[in-house]
Amino acid sequence: MFENLSDKLNSVFKKLKGQGTLTEKNIDDGLKEVRFALLEADVHYRIVKQFIADIRERAVGADVLESLTPGQQVIKIVYEELTRLMGETRQDLNLTGQAPVSVMLVGLQGSGKTTTAAKLAVYLKKQGRKPFLVPADVYRPAAIDQLKKLGSQVQVPVFASDPGMNPVDICRQARVAAQQQGCNTLLLDTAGRLHIDEALMEELVGIKQAVSPSDILLVADAMTGQDAVNIAQSFNERLDIGGVILSKMDGDARGGAALSIKAVTGRPIKFVGVGEKTNALEAFHPDRMASSILGMGDVLSFIEKAQSVVDEKKAADLERKLRKNEFTLEDFRDQMTQIRKMGSIGDLMKMIPGMGKVKQMKDMEVDDGQLSRIEAIINSMTAEERRRHAIINGSRRKRIAKGSGTSVQEVNRLLKDYTQVMKMVKKINKGGMRGLGRGMMPF
Repeated sequence: MFENLSDKLNSVFKKLKGQGTLTEKNIDDGLKEVRFALLEADVHYRIVKQFIADIRERAVGADVLESLTPGQQVIKIVYEELTRLMGETRQDLNLTGQAPVSVMLVGLQGSGKTTTAAKLAVYLKKQGRKPFLVPADVYRPAAIDQLKKLGSQVQVPVFASDPGMNPVDICRQARVAAQQQGCNTLLLDTAGRLHIDEALMEELVGIKQAVSPSDILLVADAMTGQDAVNIAQSFNERLDIGGVILSKMDGDARGGAALSIKAVTGRPIKFVGVGEKTNALEAFHPDRMASSILGMGDVLSFIEKAQSVVDEKKAADLERKLRKNEFTLEDFRDQMTQIRKMGSIGDLMKMIPGMGKVKQMKDMEVDDGQLSRIEAIINSMTAEERRRHAIINGSRRKRIAKGSGTSVQEVNRLLKDYTQVMKMVKKINKGGMRGLGRGMMPF
């Protein structure tokens, strides 16, 4: 989403770092380009004006102009101001109060509320909570059935709403049902409209008064740009929302909403939707987003993704196998399965510092389907073949290719790559695993 903005900002910073010394003039020239880049990214013009003024005030100070690396100092200032603009610190859900607490999801029709409710349920389950999904949209056809289906997928109970029921009554009765089922967090999927109207707001105010939610989250479509900011303002004026979830952040919108919402509404972005799957909801960290925008990567999110899928016992077992050169194709497949759980390879690579600035990486199309094909090939092998790849002769390769829906050439390529990896592992083991660790460090 921020690719174009990142490119333009990095171009500006490259020029600033190339200056022997910085003056007020070349800082102003650079900030003019930053201003254009932000406006083009659909950031609110008033926010851009104040943002540039704040950066200039800090950048023309003596501690910057007289420093040994003035260009880098300016980048540091931009990073800090971007972080401040988006809220400085991570804001989580407000779940205080007597259980079961209620979290109310509001927003326009089509913003992704129902899918987001299921994603939020998955997030809460990982936090050790017991969510209860409540379909309170009795107007949109199949809205109730959609949430029931999603609840079944994520194994979260769903209140038995009926289109003939009153939305306020649904939320009241759901609270009683949640207590009976031992659930401690209600997720209220409320109705939306194609545009904000008085009838919608009156209904939402009625639900708020009836259940006193601990948090009200606006689900806004990031693809709508500044409209998302205007919508957030309108909902906040009537409902006093606790935060925003930006859906469709994996799209190709310009990203201005993410940079404007906190400054305009005073309400933080708490989560971002980054895909269609029910696990594609991420906590919003202003500092990490600023780092990503400036092309510095997002190592912390990368580590968190890895920790969420890595089995420590299996990791220790894998290390033992590598040390003894016992790493089989079966182990190879298991590792790929864990990598796929972390998400798109392209998205993971963007989290690595510097990758976004490497032209070859930016132009390269990462084929996530290749991992699926490799997995299919290994799954088509017998257990013995996965443990002893050397026995895979020509006829076996044909059978494996046919069984996996791939070609013999692809099977050959996999076996060749695996053999080369094992040769490298043997060399490393001869030099000691510590040598590998040193070789992988970026310094």
